[in-house]
Amino acid sequence: MSDNAMYDAFFALHHGLPRQGPGSDSTTRRLLALAGPLPERPRVLDLGCGPGRSALFLAAEAGAEVTAVDTHEPFLDELRASAAARGLDGSVRPLNADMGDLPFPDGSFDLVWAESSVFVLGFDRALAAWRRLLAPGGTLVLTECVWTTGEPGPVARAFWEEHYPLRTVTGNAAAAVEAGYHVLGAFTQPDGDWAEYYGPLSDRAEAADTSVPGMAEAVAGARAEIALRREHGTDYGYAGFVLRPADPRWHVRAETSEDAPAVRRVTADAFASDAEAELVDALRQDPGAWLPGLSYVAEAPDGSVAAHALITRCLVDGAPAAALAPVSVAPAYQRTGAGQAVVRAVLDAARLRGEALVLVLGHPEYYPRFGFVRASAYGIKPGFEVPDEAMMALVLDDSAPVPSGTIAYPAAFGV
Repeated sequence: MSDNAMYDAFFALHHGLPRQGPGSDSTTRRLLALAGPLPERPRVLDLGCGPGRSALFLAAEAGAEVTAVDTHEPFLDELRASAAARGLDGSVRPLNADMGDLPFPDGSFDLVWAESSVFVLGFDRALAAWRRLLAPGGTLVLTECVWTTGEPGPVARAFWEEHYPLRTVTGNAAAAVEAGYHVLGAFTQPDGDWAEYYGPLSDRAEAADTSVPGMAEAVAGARAEIALRREHGTDYGYAGFVLRPADPRWHVRAETSEDAPAVRRVTADAFASDAEAELVDALRQDPGAWLPGLSYVAEAPDGSVAAHALITRCLVDGAPAAALAPVSVAPAYQRTGAGQAVVRAVLDAARLRGEALVLVLGHPEYYPRFGFVRASAYGIKPGFEVPDEAMMALVLDDSAPVPSGTIAYPAAFGV
């Protein structure tokens, strides 16, 4: 049997399906929310768009100008027809192009989007190849198959080692940080996202004419994949990643012992008092509070410490959580992005360390840009009176239950 027959049968089996991979409109909406504020008319590049479910969604809900790329022209024809039927043909531009060799200048897009398609290049190659396409402040959004356990069973492992190597959510987040991105959000998609893909695909396989050359093999492959998910789906899943390139103006890193005097000076200067600087010193001496590797500095161009952010252990009704405090920026570098850079870096470090929940008591107009929301939404409250909007929480790992109750800070906080 020719490769062309297999190719044609595979795409015939998938034509007209609502999705070409696990996903849902609710997941697309969640990914879009994690990307944060966008320009009024964002420029979006949808890579591996298929028949364009995400492209149409982004054009309609985000008011985006979407360039939708795929190499399979019949999918692009489906998208053209759907966009015209919805009055979105002026907002969606289908383009037949190779996602590994894209014909766009650097900085062309506010949002690069790839749901269920990054496997074509591989996660690491995509991170490297697509970064140049982002405008300053732009965001990369993608979904990828991941291990959902540290010890996948032999059947699932054998299948994925043959077809496509997987990592955990944390493993991919670490790769993104290593590649120069901050992780704005990462989450495992719900099981319903698989049903939205495999349900229609299963129905199509049942109705397929297996006498057509290549169709019997295409149907067998689809059924084997669906059966693997049904029988071994606890081992793997799909996950969404929302990534933004790190600000190149700031070198951020974990503090060393030599940084302590400089951190003290920056903290004292930032708060115009020694109280917060003394707090940092006291937390360093508290083994129950100090979390190694979660005290970060941003270096100014001359190598001096421009900003500092600290995360230490706290408890919520006895369950471990993490507290972001204090965050300090030297007066000369305030409102320059140094504070944002060091906060994003320390949050990345907390995510990779396995912290599931970070709390902050701070300005309600500043910290939501990092994804923080009111802690009271999770039933979390401090043991003292503060405005509800000032006590905020950020869930880094939604696979772990979020504790509720009263926050207990380390003794050094004096609360």
